[in-house]
Amino acid sequence: MNKSTIIILVVGIIALLLGLMWLGQSATRQANNQTGSAESPLTSDEKLFDFGTISMANGNVSREFKITNSSDKSVNIRKISTSCMCTSVLFKSDQKTYGPFKMEGMGSLTSANITLNPGDTAVAEAVYDPNAHGPAGVGPIDRFVYIQDASGGRLELEIKALVTP
Repeated sequence: MNKSTIIILVVGIIALLLGLMWLGQSATRQANNQTGSAESPLTSDEKLFDFGTISMANGNVSREFKITNSSDKSVNIRKISTSCMCTSVLFKSDQKTYGPFKMEGMGSLTSANITLNPGDTAVAEAVYDPNAHGPAGVGPIDRFVYIQDASGGRLELEIKALVTP
């Protein structure tokens, strides 16, 4: 092979890789736009809770978020998931507890079939395990709970903490 053939081959491979990366980003953007982009009829008075400083030695921490169907129609909750396996959600409605729900794609439960009638309230209990990441898990954390309804609306709840040993 001469020098110009090698240059053309290298440039072609680089162009192919850049094209594949561009296609991958387009697909990711399109998927993100299709999931949870609609406004959710579910509301919560509190969407963010900061635990402040927590210790791994003290174990799990949890926070209950009150969820309300603020619409005039029944809402079917199809999916409940979290942003990390260190966080789980118990969903409590009509004296029943569903879950625990965890991060999507990790073999955990995310599928739900829970109906909230107009004005009904439920509780989403976010549970964070500060020991899930081992000794490297110290420092600030920011985790999310996603509650998605059948129409694609998504309610996001957030928990924060500063994890110490």
